[in-house]
Amino acid sequence: MEGRRFRRQSRVRAHTLLPLRSTRLSNTISCWYCDLKISRFNEPIYQFGQKYARYLRVWFSVGVGFSLSVLFGVTMILIWESVATLCLSDGRDKISDLFSSLLFGANPSVFGFYMSLTDVLYLVVSTVVSIAVHEFGHATAAASEGIQLEYIAIFLAVLFPGALVALNHELLQIKPHSAALRIYCAGIWHNAVFCAACGLALLLLPLMLSPFYIHGEGPVVLGISGSSPVSGYLSPGDVIVSLDGTKISNAREWLEMANFLEKQTLVSSESQVMKGSLTVNRKTYCVPSSLVEKSVTVLLMSNQTACPDEHFAFVSVPCFESSAHSSNKEAYDIQRINNNGYCLNSADIVKLKSCKSLWTTDIRSSCICSENELCMSPVQMPGVVWVEIMYRSPYSLQCMKLEKNLTVVESSDSGDDCHKSFLFVGDVISMARSVSMTSFQPRVASPFGAYLADMLEKILACTFQVSVALALLNSLPVYGLDGESILEASSFYVTVLSPGRRKLLLQASLFGGSIISCLVFIRIFLIKFC
Repeated sequence: MEGRRFRRQSRVRAHTLLPLRSTRLSNTISCWYCDLKISRFNEPIYQFGQKYARYLRVWFSVGVGFSLSVLFGVTMILIWESVATLCLSDGRDKISDLFSSLLFGANPSVFGFYMSLTDVLYLVVSTVVSIAVHEFGHATAAASEGIQLEYIAIFLAVLFPGALVALNHELLQIKPHSAALRIYCAGIWHNAVFCAACGLALLLLPLMLSPFYIHGEGPVVLGISGSSPVSGYLSPGDVIVSLDGTKISNAREWLEMANFLEKQTLVSSESQVMKGSLTVNRKTYCVPSSLVEKSVTVLLMSNQTACPDEHFAFVSVPCFESSAHSSNKEAYDIQRINNNGYCLNSADIVKLKSCKSLWTTDIRSSCICSENELCMSPVQMPGVVWVEIMYRSPYSLQCMKLEKNLTVVESSDSGDDCHKSFLFVGDVISMARSVSMTSFQPRVASPFGAYLADMLEKILACTFQVSVALALLNSLPVYGLDGESILEASSFYVTVLSPGRRKLLLQASLFGGSIISCLVFIRIFLIKFC
């Protein structure tokens, strides 16, 4: 996304302010650079700029104030970041995190190393649209000042794509410096306005799509990777109801809850290491005594067991009645384990009913295990999360028939067949990321309904991020970007210095800004991705 500053030193044409008919343009092709020059939009843009010149000048004058403010702010951030780069800061300040998030995205899956093919497509579309908005701002501002375009070029320098608008440099030189500033700042200003429009569209998207979609009542599964551990349970079209008993309203809460459970398990594991003991999980199951007798007895050690694959260590836990539960709940939130355990197959255990006595908040509950069953809980091992996932399949034939019947006969148990649950044991973060979801549920069953809403939401979000990054990049005081042109045009207002000293100050600022920007980008890259 570099090199989008429009070309200032283009070929010199006749000294006229009238629209010019472009002759055939020759495209440039080399081993490191190639471009495509387009001139068919010259006259339409010029006519539009001249027709609304009075309003456009006011519009772009506001953009000058905004762009200069952004350039000043970015320069201050660069100075602050340069101090951190010189090891005078620990590199974990909020300004650094904010700057890197704006440039590269808050979610590495958008600007990271594990992008899917669809993510790349969204990024390409968003980049093309953002660049077009940026260059249209330059071209329209030039047309409003009476300067005709020579051409619009789309180029690829090494591996970096970009675009530029070429203007008659001599005509630009005879214009007032205020006009040049309006032209140079137009691209940043248009990206900022476009970014605000995308943000507003994202906020209003649930309302705009409300006639066709339900939002915030459970994320819909769009796809599951082939290596996902839940590929045999969840299917596209399923709606997630809860994760470990916590209601999930949208796709963001799905990932946040997975992160919370992972951190909770990590804290528990660290506590085990410090105390030199093991703790039980919050899951309890009524295990038949015969199954326990056939199991392998294992001596529980700190942070390790000797159970074979797909087997976990279980221990017998007290099974309280409801009267004793309320007074002893806190004492068994973290149960110290100092005895032998039993190696049981998790696939067999998760199918059994829960004791529903240790950690339930319902005081009416009591132990439901029979005399021939033991209430058992798995030993919490480091890095292993036991989480119950409840979901429903609203678009399956069985559930659709049930919904039709519910409109005639109300039954508290009729909808139970649509709600299913299973227990996942393992890395919950990897599991959550392996499932693609959207927060929009189609009101009418459609094979592509959920995908359309998700596509629109992701394009708006990606375009918002790319537009922000494009505006910030072009605000940097470095060579080759809009920041160079803005500084050059602004330097003429520093009348206290001679032309020679102004030029020297400009070159020093650009050189220093370029060096600091490179160092800051390397530092942010290392902190964010390494």
